[in-house]
Amino acid sequence: MDFTAQNFLLIGSILVFVSIFAGGMGYRFGVPALLLFLFVGMAFGSDGVGLRFSNFAAAQFIGTFALVVILFSGGMDTDADEIRPIAVEGFILSTAGVVLTMLITGVFIYFLLAAFHSQYALPMGVCMLLAAVMSSTDSASVFSILRSKNLHIKAPLRPLLELESGSNDPVAFMLTAALIQFSLSNNLSVGAMIWLVILQFVIGAISGVMLGNFAVYVTNRMKLDYGALYSILILAFALFIYAFTDLIRGNGFLAVYIAGLVIGNRPLAYKKSTKTFFDGVAWLMQIIMFLTLGLLVNPKDLLSVSVISLVIALFMIFAARPLSVFLCLVPFKKKISAKGKVFISWVGLRGAVPIIFAIMPHIANVPGADTIFNVVFCITIISLLLQGSTVPLCAKFLDLLRPAPPHKEFAVEIPEDIAATSELHVTEGLLCCNTGCKLEDLPLSEHALVMMVKRGDGYFIPLQDSEILPDDKLLIVAEKEEALHDMFEKLGIKNYEIYKNE
Repeated sequence: MDFTAQNFLLIGSILVFVSIFAGGMGYRFGVPALLLFLFVGMAFGSDGVGLRFSNFAAAQFIGTFALVVILFSGGMDTDADEIRPIAVEGFILSTAGVVLTMLITGVFIYFLLAAFHSQYALPMGVCMLLAAVMSSTDSASVFSILRSKNLHIKAPLRPLLELESGSNDPVAFMLTAALIQFSLSNNLSVGAMIWLVILQFVIGAISGVMLGNFAVYVTNRMKLDYGALYSILILAFALFIYAFTDLIRGNGFLAVYIAGLVIGNRPLAYKKSTKTFFDGVAWLMQIIMFLTLGLLVNPKDLLSVSVISLVIALFMIFAARPLSVFLCLVPFKKKISAKGKVFISWVGLRGAVPIIFAIMPHIANVPGADTIFNVVFCITIISLLLQGSTVPLCAKFLDLLRPAPPHKEFAVEIPEDIAATSELHVTEGLLCCNTGCKLEDLPLSEHALVMMVKRGDGYFIPLQDSEILPDDKLLIVAEKEEALHDMFEKLGIKNYEIYKNE
């Protein structure tokens, strides 16, 4: 088949169709959708249908672009109020945890390869490089599995896992880049390598905060004719923040995640539509990224390293990751239980990010780069199969699931000036008489407004003299979240759900 624009679009659309269909089928059986996207790419690759793709530089560009969008979207969806109580723990896991995982795994790989067969033996520096590539939990995998499966995990585990996975990819990237330089140059000392990592981390963090706030300032003051342009503007800011931070020798991945966190937790013009836009684009980027990486690999090449990869994967899952997690969280015994630490260890997923990082040694012509890439690819498959498909089972086994919030009766768009909404199930005890009463007689907060009432299968907008009956459901809105808390406190209701209007 000749390569034309029409053929490219035809093949690309077919790959996306198959990926979405496979992801939908996999969800029913508990198989991570991202793993199926990877398999679709492999099935259509050179050892499958026959699509030949071997451009590592292009794959790295696609992966980097996709990762920028995914990290930014993940930052926007992260609630600062939820991560603030566990910010210290998340920071330690995303820095010291990554370094510990790299050191423990690197030493193990060195002795394993030397003992397995002389042809696989690699220098200690290259073994550490292989471990650095795999040292972080994959943000795309963690965000996808925790959110798509709608797991209701006891606090503070879910925000801690999302914070760690969103902020530790940059640390692994910096370690990988520094170790590549260390492997290729005899002039780079360990001290210089550590300084390089710290410098990139600090510059990235400062850049993310400053440029994130700048993006909010500019967006809120621009008057655009079409609301959809605000989403495009924020996307342009995300790409600029990554590229500019990288230009000034900071870590762009860290900067773009922090910028997303800043933007997502501040008032922003067309914020809801922007978040919806990024949710869709992030899923598209995940599909494209995993498909590209699946096309890049030759499955036949994985067979020769499958046994070594399995041993390394099991060691990381059952030894390196748990050991690093428990050591990092020693000071927080009261805050995070032993079961919580076990669950955090189990959700140390590997995904597309380690594969993207594994392309870097290949492009830099590091000795043993082919082995690194194939081993990382195998470990990613094993991790997603073993860990990714059993995250809900692990949470249930450890008794870490909390009750699901009440089903939302109202699916309506609320103006962005409204801070929060809630739903109230009217019982006989709330009414002035058992047969019903008027809306104005209900002991509601003066700072909250009943916007809609559901009665049976019907809805209506109430007036002050509208009659309210037992079993009615009320949609209540408020300009401040505190007004809803005060209202439920006055009503004597302890179990309720407040939805932030974001």
